[in-house]
Amino acid sequence: MLHYTGIALAAGFLLDLAIGDPRWLYHPVRLIGKLIDRLEKNIRKVFPKTPAGELAGGIFLVIGVVLVTVGVTAGILHMAYGLHAAAGFALESFMCYQMLAVRSLKDESMLVYDALTSGKESSLADGRDAVSRIVGRDTQNLDETGVTKAAVETVAENFGDGVFAPMFYMALGGPVCMYLYKAINTMDSMLGYKNERFLYFGRAAAKLDDVVNFIPARMAGILLVISAWIGPFDGKNAGRIFARDRRKHASPNSAHTEAAAAGALDIQLAGDAYYFGKLYEKPSIGDPLQAVVPDDIRRMNRLMYGAAFLSVAVLSAISFLLYR
Repeated sequence: MLHYTGIALAAGFLLDLAIGDPRWLYHPVRLIGKLIDRLEKNIRKVFPKTPAGELAGGIFLVIGVVLVTVGVTAGILHMAYGLHAAAGFALESFMCYQMLAVRSLKDESMLVYDALTSGKESSLADGRDAVSRIVGRDTQNLDETGVTKAAVETVAENFGDGVFAPMFYMALGGPVCMYLYKAINTMDSMLGYKNERFLYFGRAAAKLDDVVNFIPARMAGILLVISAWIGPFDGKNAGRIFARDRRKHASPNSAHTEAAAAGALDIQLAGDAYYFGKLYEKPSIGDPLQAVVPDDIRRMNRLMYGAAFLSVAVLSAISFLLYR
């Protein structure tokens, strides 16, 4: 079935651009999330509430989610290809489409842009409301610059784990690897918090997410730099800030795409932010060569689209060479 993966990747990408993420279409990540939630509740009943017990429980949860995700995805694909190669290819393309977020990133971030540029008295309040749907930080006290930065940072960061990384694993091992990656990424999103509840229980999921994103995060940053050179952006500054600031984050992978984006747009991103009422001090990324304005959201989407097309071209070719 991997003979068709490169073409299925391109087809899934085009489907994502055309359809996006309609609310009526049930997303498989929701099923993965329900599996994680159910396993967490059951595993916590078995393992003792000690650091060692929670570490062990978190490892068992990761193993369970990985086995179920791989088994179900491989089984469905095997049945489809058993019926007919065309059925398998169609399913592979559709499964790829469902795990990509290019169109939804653009649509959701442009709602923030539309709100900020509406000319209404409520434009800032509407912008805060729109951006609160796509970021984890507190947004109620953000000014226009803060709302814009939050939207730009979300598109930049999610290009890494919502666009390039799924494509990367699709190219390497088809939908099975792609869905496995998204399962790991979802576990980190749900469990990878350094609070009392998840400090030990979510550690295995967080560390595994760091491992699987190590190469894709760096490749995604490089592709954003290349996209900046090709498009009407500051390619030279993108490369400079990517090299200088890509490690300015507590996570080993999170700042690579933000650094490339900040350099390409000639703006400064990141910095201190509030989460659940608590201030978290973070280093800034990029230099404030230009003021941050709402149009930077639109420009970030153009940069992201350019990098996404480059990603499809490169990864489809790699897949073809691997499985021809």
